[in-house]
Amino acid sequence: MTSAETRVDSPPDADAPTGSPRVTDAGRISDADPDREPGRPAARRRWRWTPRRQDLAVHGAFLLAAVWVTSRIWADPAGRVATLYSSDPAQVQFFLAHSVRVVLHGEFPFYTEQFNYPDGVNLMANTAILALGIPMVPVTLLFGPAVSFVALVTLGLAGTAAAWYHVLSRHVVRTRLAAAVGGWFCGFSPAMLAHANWHPNIISQFLLPFIVWRVLVLTRSTRPVRDGALLALLVTAQAFINEEILLFTALACGVFLAAGLAQRPALWASAWRPLGTGLAVCAALAGALLAYPLWVQFAGPMAYHGLSDTVRDYGNDIAAFFAPGSATLGGNERANVNLAPNYSEENAFFGWTLSLLAVGIVVWLRREVVVRALAVTGLCFAVLSLGERVSWWDRDLVTGPWELLVRLPLLDAVVPTRFGLITTVVIGVLLALAVERAWSLRTAERRTVRTLAVAGLVAALLPIAPMPLQVTTRPAVPRFITADRWREYVGPDQTLVPVPPPSMGNTHAMRWAASTNLDFKIPGGYFLAPRNGVTGDPGRFGGRPSGIGELLEEVATTGRTPKLDDRQRRRCLDELRHWWAAIVVLPLDQQNAEPLRRTVEQLVGPGRQELDVWLWDVRTLNERSA
Repeated sequence: MTSAETRVDSPPDADAPTGSPRVTDAGRISDADPDREPGRPAARRRWRWTPRRQDLAVHGAFLLAAVWVTSRIWADPAGRVATLYSSDPAQVQFFLAHSVRVVLHGEFPFYTEQFNYPDGVNLMANTAILALGIPMVPVTLLFGPAVSFVALVTLGLAGTAAAWYHVLSRHVVRTRLAAAVGGWFCGFSPAMLAHANWHPNIISQFLLPFIVWRVLVLTRSTRPVRDGALLALLVTAQAFINEEILLFTALACGVFLAAGLAQRPALWASAWRPLGTGLAVCAALAGALLAYPLWVQFAGPMAYHGLSDTVRDYGNDIAAFFAPGSATLGGNERANVNLAPNYSEENAFFGWTLSLLAVGIVVWLRREVVVRALAVTGLCFAVLSLGERVSWWDRDLVTGPWELLVRLPLLDAVVPTRFGLITTVVIGVLLALAVERAWSLRTAERRTVRTLAVAGLVAALLPIAPMPLQVTTRPAVPRFITADRWREYVGPDQTLVPVPPPSMGNTHAMRWAASTNLDFKIPGGYFLAPRNGVTGDPGRFGGRPSGIGELLEEVATTGRTPKLDDRQRRRCLDELRHWWAAIVVLPLDQQNAEPLRRTVEQLVGPGRQELDVWLWDVRTLNERSA
């Protein structure tokens, strides 16, 4: 019960018994009684379910749910990782360690040579999550980047749900239950659970509700300059979390406003001036704040234009909209194999019941302008998420509309399947509106209507209820690294070369470097860079092709020791010189360690065992070349 509901305008009853609580002028219950006998205990104040307590309970539930989802990783953050694919967590941990160097050593935040040495990596073009990594520096320093990673995942899920709950409860619906349902789905949808395995930058959407709300405020603002400046600050912060999600938000706001104004053209007369002024201020201020970082991203060293062909045509299968996500109560990894590009991109998995419920809500509330605008927005981006080829159960049907947009500036760097994230938010808002309308019905059968609404929500949301993320173990960082024995060999401008060298499918060495806060450099790694190492080329995963990298990767996979000729040896030694290699390191527990050791010995001679690695000191290679 709210304070407004307990407010009483009439004076307290003069005949009320002595010692009973009285009502103050502010409408609050007070146990102060001037007639109470000295020493007599006051009446106990009745506990009330205030809005503040409701908010705390909802936020607590979101946090508990996020801990539940990540519980298996929390059990051993350094030794566990999501199953099927472990490259992205290692990359994120590397970026978190980079944030430590930015804060403690003043390192340039938008570019680094600590991996892919000597070419380096353009971090602005690789989602270095500075807006997340810098606040997490104390955690990274105290507990390591692996703990920071799982903490970001937990806070990303809970924070996104809480942010949507706050905006919905304050500005969209009056019933906190409705806001909680909408916030829950926005924070714990199958799409969010899929990205929680690998992409804390994508699930950290806690600024998006406020960005959307500030855009809508501009349509009726009396202070558009101030409101535009506030929006610019939010946009700038989101740009350092994930630019792709920021672009999605801008596109969704544009479609929603266009759909709303198309239904009510008269609103444009009063909305265009404050909206235009506010957006102009936002563009000017955010443009000034982001001008240099964006220059580095698009024109700086190791900049690229467009995504790799391997992800450019990632799209959703139509059947995906009717299947629950793999990380949900009703999910089935095997059934989802061909419905999404991979398990981290299940962006449109809603299940049959929720998909039908969403359509039913639109039909039920079709008279409302907001609902129709939401429906247009959700459908538009659901279609775009199908990608360049529309398919049904992995069978191509027709060419998708994304084929017409994929080469446009900015859109050429978008993964189309992720447009499903916009549809996810639309469904969350529709759920909140539907619960609000059901709770506010004034009919004789109101209790029956509420019971049916709850039953419908349970039927729709239970199959996609979040489950703990599936994890697997990963090799520990070698003691040779954690004990700092590498410092005896590697200088500031030299590299430590792991066997095999880091690549998209082999990122363990990136965790080694991250565990030392990037105190040593490594060649290669997992990142996006121009295809031929030339700024402005289309993007690809990884740096320049490496002969020694491909050779050792094949040995690690097959277990076969090749017989190397002089030409192969010279090429591999030239690469080690190009990397300014100081030592070559092979963990004893590396897969096919013995064939790998024999192969490396053909290149640089016998190695020696030190702690838990095989070690080759190759510093003389560059001394000879000098």
